[in-house]
Amino acid sequence: MFDTLTDSFTNAIKKIRFHDDEKALTKALGELKKNLLKADVNHKVVKTLLSRVELLTKEKGIGKDQFLDALRVALNELLEIGGNKGFVFAPNPPTTILMTGLQGSGKTTTTGKLATYLKSKQKKVLIVAADLQRLAAVEQLRQITAQIEVELYEDEATKNPVEVVRSALEYAKSKIFDVVLIDTAGRLAIDDELMSELDEVKKVANPDEIFYVADSLTGQDAIRTATTFKEKIGIDGVILSKYDGDSKGGVALGLSSQVQVPLRFIGMGEKMEDLEVFIPERIVNRLMGFGDVEGLAEKTANIIDEKDAKRLTKKIQKGKFNFNDFLEQMESMKKMGSMSSIMGMIPGMGGMSKAIKDFDFENSSELKNIKAMVSSMTAKERENPDLLNNSRKSRIATGCGLTVVEINRMIKQFKNAGKMAKKFSGKNGMKQLQSMMGGMGGPGGMAGLPR
Repeated sequence: MFDTLTDSFTNAIKKIRFHDDEKALTKALGELKKNLLKADVNHKVVKTLLSRVELLTKEKGIGKDQFLDALRVALNELLEIGGNKGFVFAPNPPTTILMTGLQGSGKTTTTGKLATYLKSKQKKVLIVAADLQRLAAVEQLRQITAQIEVELYEDEATKNPVEVVRSALEYAKSKIFDVVLIDTAGRLAIDDELMSELDEVKKVANPDEIFYVADSLTGQDAIRTATTFKEKIGIDGVILSKYDGDSKGGVALGLSSQVQVPLRFIGMGEKMEDLEVFIPERIVNRLMGFGDVEGLAEKTANIIDEKDAKRLTKKIQKGKFNFNDFLEQMESMKKMGSMSSIMGMIPGMGGMSKAIKDFDFENSSELKNIKAMVSSMTAKERENPDLLNNSRKSRIATGCGLTVVEINRMIKQFKNAGKMAKKFSGKNGMKQLQSMMGGMGGPGGMAGLPR
């Protein structure tokens, strides 16, 4: 997600790696300036960042470590704008959020993604269809809410969004919802009519917070429109949509400081699960190649049940890991989003995210073949892989349209994965894994992890 920006910092660090003089610092800052501007970071933001990095580096003495520390501090200062982080629940439910944005910004889809995120936190969510201007908006919400299994409030009897919101809030209170997300109307551009309607909806909704959905593909225009919305209607946070399609990514770096409103979430994929909380400290770690272990742990905890994980660990330790368990884990991994986003959160693995940028669990041909193979097995074969002799493999190959050679290869991979999992599932497993990975070292390596 932050490949281009991370490359900017990596290239700058290389300029100062083996030198500790002012000439090396000037080269490093020059490289950083060139790459950040190329990544579409606002020139004023770049100037402020470079001045701060230069000052902090000189205060501590010029060198690679000092430059790294200065860069980390300056980035944190740039992103740490006062205000709430992530999603904040009101003291008395339901927490009411007004979702705003221009037409085409991805506002409706982002509303669904936010509902998915809240649902993963075991919250009861109601989405309100208050966008009555765009003909397909309500139908789009019907499809989204059906997909994520969240309730939708709509009223076909009226074309007045104020009436819809008023009735929806009464309904939400009577049915004890935790969160109400109100999808409001957008326009192709900011106009007085849009703002007047939003103001009326705002008065009735009395929202706890107003989120503005900004299309990252519009670059610096996203910052300008967010600023206008803040001035005219008031916003408490920004959600950047379509960030996976933004090859530059610089808008995320300067948005908070320029709009003076915290960036709360980033949408970085087409799936409903593809929404990440924007926590400055963690983002800085990822930008500098140090990963985001906490974020990965939270994402995993939301998907993998602790009891199921313990049960699976016991099976692995006893050597009883089977194809049913394997399929279950595949389904869990699909829910975590793209492989590249996961790799970017693992210390030392950020560089690999480029190599697997287009890989995702759901559309991987290899995983589809594995799933087809397992689906062609009998219940006993799934439970006991040792039953798979040549005749059974031949039958399975015919059933799933693969060759016996391919079946043998996938079974071998499965067995190797089981052996590796068993090796690292014991008491000293994590220490062994960290010891193996420790050799990676360097910025973003595993060597710094506790052992």
